[in-house]
Amino acid sequence: MNLQERDFFDETPRPKPAQLVCPHCRQPNQYALMWIERRKKTALPARADAEDRVRFAKAQSYLVRRDDKVSCLNPRCRKTFEISGLQTVVFL
Repeated sequence: MNLQERDFFDETPRPKPAQLVCPHCRQPNQYALMWIERRKKTALPARADAEDRVRFAKAQSYLVRRDDKVSCLNPRCRKTFEISGLQTVVFL
């Protein structure tokens, strides 16, 4: 039985700041976006076979953006808008 990708990584949530502009009120603000950090484990699990060893050797740590929408920080606006200009996956 092959290992799943999540068996190769340790996952932790991580906030990361981003400068975004609200499309409704045009106010730029600093938003703390949530990312999931997937760090490669130091050792392969014991139940791994040869195919899993090859996949583990190619694996590398990366971030996945968890937030797709944010609410405007301007107290007069507070509208929700979609994050479109930011990458969804970043390799470390």
